[in-house]
Amino acid sequence: MIRVLNTFFGLGLLRPAPGTWGSAGAIVLGVAIDRYLGFPTLVLATILVTCLGFLTCRAALADRPGEDPSEIVIDEVAGQWLALLFPAFAFWQRGLEDWAVTAYPGWVAAFLFFRLFDIWKPWLVGRADRRDDWKGVMLDDLWAGLFAGIAVIIAAGIAHGVIMR
Repeated sequence: MIRVLNTFFGLGLLRPAPGTWGSAGAIVLGVAIDRYLGFPTLVLATILVTCLGFLTCRAALADRPGEDPSEIVIDEVAGQWLALLFPAFAFWQRGLEDWAVTAYPGWVAAFLFFRLFDIWKPWLVGRADRRDDWKGVMLDDLWAGLFAGIAVIIAAGIAHGVIMR
């Protein structure tokens, strides 16, 4: 069961770029959760997958210090959903329930910014990645998700002229 969760039901076994496959699957599922079950459910799902990620990464990597196997993508799911929370919250707060279809740049930007920060690994993302332990496996993606979410909001502000006014 740990392997099933860590590979996020097999997405981490897809090649090439299992992290991108994990992130893409996370976006599809995250948008579906938000659209059909609502923003509060997406928040709970993000918390749940993050907690599960820490537990399953710890179990899978306890005797393998320094490893970050590419098939483990539950960390990408947690980070991607964290990034997705930013545009989802902005629309939920304004009562726009069908934002994923009508305002698709929000989730596209969350995906692209997350992948950028996850691959580039600037500042705290890179520091977490260099921990070389099971916590670092999760933390680098959570930092990437946080930075991606902030970048989505800044990009939306620029695109819609909020920051320029």
